Amino acid sequence: MQPITMYTGPSCPYCTMAKQFFKSLGVDNITEIRVDQNPADYTEMQQRTGQRSVPQIFIGQTHVGGFTDLYALHQKGGLESLLAGE
Repeated sequence: MQPITMYTGPSCPYCTMAKQFFKSLGVDNITEIRVDQNPADYTEMQQRTGQRSVPQIFIGQTHVGGFTDLYALHQKGGLESLLAGE
């Protein structure tokens, strides 16, 4: 299973939903990077994604986007193969 990196922030409902969604799928290999705790992490997130909002989710090296993007990928049937590294 591909590693998951998720840039998150405090009191972010979409971050919480993304973590709960992964948990419901039995996925627990998530590295969470809190952008509010280190300004360099926020800068890194912006450089990697071109986005300023959290969450920003990576599965392996693939940038998925935020929670709504993650859920849309799941609805289209593409999430499982991405998690599997296919």
